[in-house]
Amino acid sequence: MSEQVGFTLRGRNPDVLTCIANLSNDEVFTPPELANRMLDTLAADWAAKNDGADIWADKRVRFLDPCAKSGVFLREITNRLTQGLAHEIPDLSERVDHILTKQVFGIGITHLTSLLARRSLYCSKHAKGEHSIAKSFQSDDGNIWFKRQRHTWSEDRCTYCGASKKSLDRGEGAETHAYAFIHTDNIKARIAEFFGGDMQFDVIIGNPPYQLGDGGGGGGASATPIYNLFVDAALALEPRYAVMITPSRWFSGGKGLDDFRDRMLRDHRFVKLVDFPQLYDVFPGVKIRGGISYWLWGREHDGGCEVVTMIGNEVVGQPVVRKLDAYDVLVRRNEAVRILDKVAGYRVKGKAEASLGGQVSARKPFGLTNQRGKPTTTGVKNPVLVYGNQITSYLPRTAITNNADWIDKWKVLLVKAHGTSGRDDVTILGEPVVAAPGSACTETYLVIGVCKSEDEARNLAAYMRTRFVRFLVSLRKITQNITRDSYKFVPALPMDRAWTDKALFKRYGIDEDQIAFIESLITERPANDAAGDEADDE
Repeated sequence: MSEQVGFTLRGRNPDVLTCIANLSNDEVFTPPELANRMLDTLAADWAAKNDGADIWADKRVRFLDPCAKSGVFLREITNRLTQGLAHEIPDLSERVDHILTKQVFGIGITHLTSLLARRSLYCSKHAKGEHSIAKSFQSDDGNIWFKRQRHTWSEDRCTYCGASKKSLDRGEGAETHAYAFIHTDNIKARIAEFFGGDMQFDVIIGNPPYQLGDGGGGGGASATPIYNLFVDAALALEPRYAVMITPSRWFSGGKGLDDFRDRMLRDHRFVKLVDFPQLYDVFPGVKIRGGISYWLWGREHDGGCEVVTMIGNEVVGQPVVRKLDAYDVLVRRNEAVRILDKVAGYRVKGKAEASLGGQVSARKPFGLTNQRGKPTTTGVKNPVLVYGNQITSYLPRTAITNNADWIDKWKVLLVKAHGTSGRDDVTILGEPVVAAPGSACTETYLVIGVCKSEDEARNLAAYMRTRFVRFLVSLRKITQNITRDSYKFVPALPMDRAWTDKALFKRYGIDEDQIAFIESLITERPANDAAGDEADDE
């Protein structure tokens, strides 16, 4: 018995759960080290809120992983409970059986992962089998529930998760990825159906599937986020605590996540958020643009959330307790919040400055997608120079269906997608294009501003090159995509001068430490050719 218990509680080196490859980008296995960090965070707050009590020494606490894959969370919880309950339940066999049958529960996301989770937790894929370390189960499933579910289709989409019927309406025996935890109108009744009775969990913990792709690959622009549905369902169960890993894209973007972000930011029950902004830091080899984060939510908590930023295994900057809803997006770095406060708080004759986002165009500013015209004006009636994806060409003026009045004005253009798939994005924006009268652009670009003169356009381009502007854009830009909303924190200043970082830092009272912080994140752009003298502060 002791050997079996030792095996399930990481008695081998190397730990087998550190050696399993991820199934896909939407089903990412959690490293044991990260799972234990999350459990440490939970235990610390439990002790702080319960007069120093040890959560692992409480035989009444129930844990649920609603998206069990490798079973790592439940295994590590069982390991801790086995040690913590040694005094209250001295007999090892009785103690382990109590923990596995009364305290730890999971819902498998696929047939394969349900077997893997049982193997991790019970030392057997059959919970009541002869090799299982649990001795009281009446079924082979144990407390790891899984049954193949079907999507509910309406107009080729699942009404619960938004999955594409074309991709996931599969034959018998194939995985449908219709995750049971989010395919219900009543999650409490669903849990009672799974585990019997009026089941109430004290802690819900997990790393949910992140997305479903329209093309079956789970990635790209067509991918539909679903981790938010797991979060909503978990919190609807009203546990004492929830601890989950999610992509950080919801902080300021994500397809269809506006309402989710608003709810998350306004919920003052978040105790702690640990953010890993760099690609691959947590899940090597898995490309999750925007990074990932884990957070602790406490039902009885009402106040600020401690925000911690991690680069690799190191804490960067000082952790700060703050309200997440100070702005309409979650500003990641604590140092950045203080800078943004200065910019947002600046007043001109008692009034806040307008936002540059209010003048930036929407997508497809001239109604063009990726049209490519002729390389010269020859044979083109009323030709318009069109800036496209790494190319210019000429189209007839009649091809312009939106904002035709902008054609004959000076404009500044910036690409709407910028950045690499690497770890760092230090430029944030592409090189501004000063477009002369007689020009337009495809959807590759956004129009940042329509200007009265060439000087004004060149001054605006110079402004967009500054570290100051690119830093403010970075606070809302979490992936390669850039929209007009990305410019919301940038002040719309008069372009009668060539703004420099020196003048902007002086204007907004950015101190030396804050300047150093900005310069550590944003690389300098080459000297610009804007007209006019260096701007002085007003």
